[in-house]
Amino acid sequence: MLREDPDTSGVVRHGWGHLRPHRAMLALALVVTVASTAAVVGIAPVVGRGVDAVIARDRAALGWAVGGLAVLVLARMLLLRWSEVLLARAGERVVQDLRDLVVERLAGAPLRFVEAHRTGDLLRRATGEIADLALFIREQVPNLLGVGLTVVLTTGMLIVYSPLLSLVLIVLFLPAAVAVVRWFDRVAGTAFGRQATADASMTATFTETLAAGEALVVVGRPGEWVERFRRDNDELLRASNGTIGAQNRLELFNLLEGLATATLLLLSVWLARAGHLGVGTVVVFVLATRNLFEGMAGLSRLVGQLQTARVGVARLADLLDATDVPATDVPATAVPAAAAPATEGPAAEGAVVGGAAVGGPAKGGVLPARGELVTTGLRFGYGATGDEVLRGVSVTFPAGDRAGLVGTTGSGKTTLAKLLCGLYQPDSGVVTFGGVDLSTVSPAEIRRRIVLVPQQVHIITGSLAENLALAPGEPDRAAMERAVAGLGLTEWVAGLPGGLDASVGARGEMLSAGERQIVGLVRAALVDPPVLVLDEATADLDPDVARRLETAVEHLRPGRTLIVIAHRQSTIDRLPRRVGLVAGRIVTADSAPSVPGQPQNGQVARDRA
Repeated sequence: MLREDPDTSGVVRHGWGHLRPHRAMLALALVVTVASTAAVVGIAPVVGRGVDAVIARDRAALGWAVGGLAVLVLARMLLLRWSEVLLARAGERVVQDLRDLVVERLAGAPLRFVEAHRTGDLLRRATGEIADLALFIREQVPNLLGVGLTVVLTTGMLIVYSPLLSLVLIVLFLPAAVAVVRWFDRVAGTAFGRQATADASMTATFTETLAAGEALVVVGRPGEWVERFRRDNDELLRASNGTIGAQNRLELFNLLEGLATATLLLLSVWLARAGHLGVGTVVVFVLATRNLFEGMAGLSRLVGQLQTARVGVARLADLLDATDVPATDVPATAVPAAAAPATEGPAAEGAVVGGAAVGGPAKGGVLPARGELVTTGLRFGYGATGDEVLRGVSVTFPAGDRAGLVGTTGSGKTTLAKLLCGLYQPDSGVVTFGGVDLSTVSPAEIRRRIVLVPQQVHIITGSLAENLALAPGEPDRAAMERAVAGLGLTEWVAGLPGGLDASVGARGEMLSAGERQIVGLVRAALVDPPVLVLDEATADLDPDVARRLETAVEHLRPGRTLIVIAHRQSTIDRLPRRVGLVAGRIVTADSAPSVPGQPQNGQVARDRA
């Protein structure tokens, strides 16, 4: 499970792992930045030389000082621009790699993990945190490096010019500055973490309520959406005020700067009048001290943004760690509809034909072309509490079986269906097909043999053909036309404006609920697996149309194993065998009652748990 407030102590280690592939460009950028900063620091000594030359009426030395100043200013401009370009390029490459990695990890994350978290939180971590990190790398990292190097190089130069004044500066400024930074750190982690959590919560609420907008409007309660969002927005405002309060603590640097500058000026004048310092040295020290304090002020402004970036990296690292599942433990997996895969490439392989699931890491097992589907001692629970939904379920579906999986709402039918298809990994127990454990087989291999068509069919923005192409195997247009014809849907497709090229709108808004289920069934026909699981796959269709399509699906492949989850009695009556679920336990009967668990004629098999 993801942590709401992940620890930020390990962000450097996590960050370096992603920076390492680009270390050559980053090293070059650092060298150029050092040279650019050295040019700035070198301006003060050159100005000091010029002042000494004016006092000594040495025109040649003055000319050299003016020429050196011009060279330094020009070098600073060119090197600064070069370093910014190098850092921006390296940063964008790092961010691009992170985006690819996050999508890959989410695409390979267990469906159980995805369903356990709010879509908005995953969206915020997968997009918002990366976008904030990209902005920080592009705009603030060059400033952070430049300012940090300015402080270091300027301090070194001051020590060379006047160890006494440098000692006074260190004694006056350093302890107080350290105290201010510690005062800031004392509240920064909590404040910035709370803001990131509140931001993610607000994003999640907006995403969820936007999806439920139609339902809220239908019942005349859109105000609840506004009220929920307002509560989260108020919490974000309170959290933001907390971060502002933390950042305001750094404003004490301005007071420290004023006190230290005044003290140094008085001491410099006294030393110059006593003959211990030259005027040029005093000028160098004043200019360099000004650079030093400007650098410290810049660092204080960047500290807040650096803390925000640290929290973002920690939340992103938490997501990457949580989804870094070993290949031996990864089932066929799913991603949210908002992150549905494209219509080509390996991500499309292993897809749940009615949804948006994609394949995970490769495994070496191979499933037979035909076999019985068996579960033994399955146990499964949701959430952190792990309350069991299935309790020791053992059931066999012989090759060519046509069975209905029936039970009251909440009895565990859909959960069992997802376990049968490898979409979930059981907490204990095993699922085998033809004697092969599904946990040893790649998701793509499972999808070739066992396919689930869910009630909620995920549709991506695009054409009908692009949505059908989400089926495993990258079906071509001819295969789509054959599948449509095999299901007797040629007339329906022809009636759409553009046929297979008809636009389905944003997330399929131009399709009715029944038409979405038709898309899911056509995807199943494109795969044509030996085992097909229909989870209320025709619940939104007219009964006559549903019966015709179910019959067509059965006849597409003789001897296919068909497992149907249905509440419609007419669908159940067409199936020769029923498997009943009661409170997560299997009850089988040759003639199942309409309500599972209520035996007819005493014919209820004993619990096999």
